[in-house]
Amino acid sequence: MVRMALKAADLIGDGLYGVDLKETPDGPVVIEVNDNPSMDAGVEDLVLGEELYRRLIGEFVERLDRRRAGKK
Repeated sequence: MVRMALKAADLIGDGLYGVDLKETPDGPVVIEVNDNPSMDAGVEDLVLGEELYRRLIGEFVERLDRRRAGKK
């Protein structure tokens, strides 16, 4: 499921996307890719907890630093 979600999001770009998947008898299916995903405490962070937010903020900081340095 994670690999499929990452592959679907990669088709759109390198931003933060929400990917809705549905489990079917034939396997998972991508329903939609959201470019403005919601992140609900206690849902998306169920596995990583606060580490999820640390990773997200860290990625945003790195991207801003690269942009300031003239790199993409």
